Amino acid sequence: MGLLERCKELFNTSNLYEVLGINKEATEADIRRSYYKVSLKVHPDRAPDDQQATEKFQVLGKLYSVLSDQEQRAVYDEQGVVDEESDVLSKDRCWEEYWRLLFPKVTMQDILEFEKKYKGSDEEREDVIRLYVQHEGDLDSIMASALCCTQDDEPRLCSIIQAAIKSGDVEAFPAFCQESGKKKKARRKRADKERQEAEEMQKEMGLGDDDSLVMMLKQKQQSREKNFNSFLSDLEAKYSKKVSKPPKGKKAKK
Repeated sequence: MGLLERCKELFNTSNLYEVLGINKEATEADIRRSYYKVSLKVHPDRAPDDQQATEKFQVLGKLYSVLSDQEQRAVYDEQGVVDEESDVLSKDRCWEEYWRLLFPKVTMQDILEFEKKYKGSDEEREDVIRLYVQHEGDLDSIMASALCCTQDDEPRLCSIIQAAIKSGDVEAFPAFCQESGKKKKARRKRADKERQEAEEMQKEMGLGDDDSLVMMLKQKQQSREKNFNSFLSDLEAKYSKKVSKPPKGKKAKK
């Protein structure tokens, strides 16, 4: 099965850009950033409940190899095909090692500084509005995807969305404007429960503020705050390194 077919099977789309949640006009930095976000969600060590996590992770590595290569990307953009016989896609490769070369670890201080700059920024507003449109106003999905966000940030995020609706920048989706009080209470209850579970896990593991990024991610794995991973992805992408590009192949397949 080729790369496009595997994307369709695992991600419900054969469009490489759609898998990463970006469009054809995305820059190299956009592709790198989005690849990290998506791959982090299915990293075998960070998605223990997903039986297809390893396969998804491997497919994403191959997808990124195609879109990060100018020639292969140009062929895909023009013809909608990928070079299945290129060295990138045909040979065995440890995609986790490749991934770690692209995205080295960052420190807790880096994380805190990023959060401080991000909250209240134009970038945050743009991200929140994008999520609002993407999820058609569903706050459960918005809160689960927003960066640097906990349940306590919900009123602030709602204010951003309400202002955008009032100014006519976005549509007033019923899911947002007519959300029931019951759903709001359920979201708060769920968040409180999972916050407590995360705190208990932290105590059991003996984690402190100076622990490594990996340990912090493990602490959050079973927490509702999946957005923490997304937030880390943006931050780590800022510190990423380039790797040498592999040789090109010759034959392309649909």
